[in-house]
Amino acid sequence: MSAEAADRVAAVGNSRPGTPLQTSWFEFLLDGSLLEKHLQRSYPDPTPVQLIIQFLEQASKPSVNEQNQVQPPADNRRNRTLKLLALKVAAHMKWDLDALEKGLTIPVLNMLLNELLCVSKVPPGVKHVDLDLSTLPPTTAMAVVIYNRWAIRTIVLSSFPEKQTKPGPHQINMLSIVQQEKEMTENILTVLKEQATDSISVLEGALQLKKDFFVHTLRTLDLLAADAAANGETESSTAGLRISADELHCQVHYDLGGIFFQQGCTNQPAYQKAHDHFRQTRELLKKLDSAVHVHLDEKRLAGYWNACKALTEDCDSDSQTTSYNQINSLIRAHNYQAVIEAFIKDNVSRTLPNHFRRSVLREFLYKVQQVESGLDEVCHKLCICNAVRDALEGDILSVRFQQLLLNPSKKLVDFILEVCTLSLEKENMSETIRKNMAIFMKTLCESLEELPLLFMVSSHKLFMELLREEERKILVEQMRKRSATINLSAKPLPSFYDIPASASVNIGQLEQQLILLLEPRRLRQILIELHGLAERPFWKVNSKWEVPPDYINVILGIKDNLTKDLVYILMAKGLHCISIKDFAHARQLFSACLELVTEFSPKLRQVMLNEMLLLDIRAHETMASEGSKERPPPDLVSRVRGYLEMRIHDVPLRQVVGEECVAFMLNWRENDYLTLQVPPSLVINNPYIKLGQLLASTCKELPGPKESRRTAKELWDVVVQICSMSIQHKRNSDGRVGLIKHRESSMGIMYRSKFITFIKKLREPLVLTTLISLFVRLHSIVRDDIVNEVTAEHLSIWPSSLPNIQAVDVEAVAVTVKELVSHALVLNPNNQSWLVTQADIYFVTNQYSAALNFYLQAGAVCSDFFTKAVPPDIYTDQVLKRMIKCCSIMNCHTQVAVLCQFLREVDYMTAFKALQEQNSHDAMDSFYDYIWDVTILEYLTHIHHKRGETEKRQIAIKAIGQTELNTSNPEEVLQLAAQKRKKRFLQAMAKLYF
Repeated sequence: MSAEAADRVAAVGNSRPGTPLQTSWFEFLLDGSLLEKHLQRSYPDPTPVQLIIQFLEQASKPSVNEQNQVQPPADNRRNRTLKLLALKVAAHMKWDLDALEKGLTIPVLNMLLNELLCVSKVPPGVKHVDLDLSTLPPTTAMAVVIYNRWAIRTIVLSSFPEKQTKPGPHQINMLSIVQQEKEMTENILTVLKEQATDSISVLEGALQLKKDFFVHTLRTLDLLAADAAANGETESSTAGLRISADELHCQVHYDLGGIFFQQGCTNQPAYQKAHDHFRQTRELLKKLDSAVHVHLDEKRLAGYWNACKALTEDCDSDSQTTSYNQINSLIRAHNYQAVIEAFIKDNVSRTLPNHFRRSVLREFLYKVQQVESGLDEVCHKLCICNAVRDALEGDILSVRFQQLLLNPSKKLVDFILEVCTLSLEKENMSETIRKNMAIFMKTLCESLEELPLLFMVSSHKLFMELLREEERKILVEQMRKRSATINLSAKPLPSFYDIPASASVNIGQLEQQLILLLEPRRLRQILIELHGLAERPFWKVNSKWEVPPDYINVILGIKDNLTKDLVYILMAKGLHCISIKDFAHARQLFSACLELVTEFSPKLRQVMLNEMLLLDIRAHETMASEGSKERPPPDLVSRVRGYLEMRIHDVPLRQVVGEECVAFMLNWRENDYLTLQVPPSLVINNPYIKLGQLLASTCKELPGPKESRRTAKELWDVVVQICSMSIQHKRNSDGRVGLIKHRESSMGIMYRSKFITFIKKLREPLVLTTLISLFVRLHSIVRDDIVNEVTAEHLSIWPSSLPNIQAVDVEAVAVTVKELVSHALVLNPNNQSWLVTQADIYFVTNQYSAALNFYLQAGAVCSDFFTKAVPPDIYTDQVLKRMIKCCSIMNCHTQVAVLCQFLREVDYMTAFKALQEQNSHDAMDSFYDYIWDVTILEYLTHIHHKRGETEKRQIAIKAIGQTELNTSNPEEVLQLAAQKRKKRFLQAMAKLYF
């Protein structure tokens, strides 16, 4: 055993005497016989595939020259030996591609097989398709075959859907590694796909060879390593592991079948080739009594075989596959009724497996999605056939069938009962089948809610036969409770449908349609019919229909009752559609209403034009919130200006329209209009226009000098008034004068609640940044806490004091700043400044875990998830000290020590104090790898030695012993080491706190 291994045993032996040690990769380099002994163990640790990964990883590590430049891996004896060891492990696994593909990634397996080609002396620079396999030495030919088999298998496997693996919390730098590996895999797959035709030709050529093949073993690889091939032993026909021609042909036929089947979706004749190869695979498998060297999935082969037969219309005598072919032939012939009949017959014989029946249903559902007409009913009937089959076998009914029962028709229930009847063998019915079908009938009754359909089932002959009298009584009683007004034992069903409909029934049905429909013409027809049956206000039919109070008097003042109902309902339905963002139907309803009122009421016409403007604004803002960058059409901007300048008297105006218009102009940066063109009278009379003008002016002046920011002071005064409390003097019963404070002050241009509603409609980043900056400064002044201030951009433009600070509602300011920042982050969760402000808010309110989360988010978004350095203007010393305090309060003292290194001047005092703490809630020694400051590492070593913590001391010594931390290194190397550890540490923190 090596000296290093001995030291490792000594270090670990004191604490875990019974734990077997894992053999390290370098020990196989030192002891040539160790690999074979290790592989012969029952449960080797590391496993063979882990060894291959370790050997190739070490052999492909880049080196650093004297100028600290990264060089490709050296071609030296050590690396050549490591690659040979990896090949030996694969030889021990008998080159089983199934096992290798499961354990190795595509880049690693590509490296391994390229090394096999190299040691097998495949001529470099020559395409495999140009090689004559019959003239090559056996092991060389076999290496070419193995590589090309892997190439086409990898193409096939890459086409299968695969669940992405998530790196665990212990895998610190996994994100960049996974990304690199993904890119390498994609590059390799691109090359393999380009060469797929050549690989297929090579393997088809291998099928022409009738001689046995030989593949490298541990012995032949040893001979290569010792240069003992001078006598030609490794080149002879007897060197290596013998693979019979039939075994190899069986495997190659299977692999070729897979690639041709994969190509079949774009090249139909390829299915026939796949069929031929799978047929020969099956024949060779039967011929081989014991196929030692054939590794294939026989279940997948059976699936491939059945699929090929269905796609190539091949038939054989197997009863099950004959049934498959019959169904597939009927589908190809579009004889869907015969498919349904075949499914019903199969419910009796039960020869088709359930997975096949479900796949047929899925195929029809796919055709429905592709807008093939007339297949909905076929899907419903196949779903029912499958549900009855499930019921007969006692399986759970599918969700799709249960959804059918939510809105069934008489025709559907008829078909269910017909299928149930035809699916039973009356003479040879077993007790289990009888019981399962009875349960199904009960379930059917419990699922149906419409009384006529319940009658159909409960009076059916099958229901009477399958359920005993006691069960029927219990079920009927349950049904009676659900509808006590109907006598379920009443006689024949037809009489139910013969009952003449009364006027009240007609009115009820028409009112239901009035509630459900959205088509304006149909709504008008229904209202005409209703007014012919009864004279009453039908706008009251649905209590959920609401129109704004501003319009209610104008609408109810319409003299004609039919017109009044129609206008009210069209507007109510249109407003509801806007609320659920169904803008197409809302536009249709409003257009019809506008056309109607234009005939008799100029006032209502203007109301509808205003509502249509609001509709267009909200539709465009919704598109913008979903990511659309398209600017609003000039016509819409012109209509918004027209509304803001409108002076028509006696037209009821909704405040929300003006509010949305101003927000729209701010969101689309129409600042010139708001600052220069809006009439002064509007600014005086409309508080939203005044607020919009001040915001637009402040945003325009932001780049200018401080003395030019007059409007910033005006905006400040307006917002302070909104957030102030009005104080009212009141004399108490004892004669003393008291003060009553009203939070919703009437002193401002609007109430604070309306102000918050307005700012939540803003999404322009500069406007939101300006408001956040204002409220952060106001928050800092009213809190008067210099140590724990919240930071934001552009704080210098606001006043630094308040003349009447007692009048400002501190709680209202705190709530507003939180709501404002939260709203901004919903719109753009990657804004660094807003994230730091949110973190500061959490910090000053003692929510340290949440604060640390947002500080880390701010760093992550500006560094591509810490793959680059975080800019110093984001992680200032103040931010870093706050992160340190967060970790300290949460008792994560090792994280404190690591973060102390991030400061411009390392805070050794805080770091040493943190490391002295023994009650640490973080992973402690797992963070030592992120410490690059040698002084802190030396202190760690000392403190663990002092406490007698041997294992942790060893970890600290290992961290300090890394060559890149040597203080004699050039400054560039030390900086590179620090940056590398910073990134890895921040990524680890992100995984802990995100």
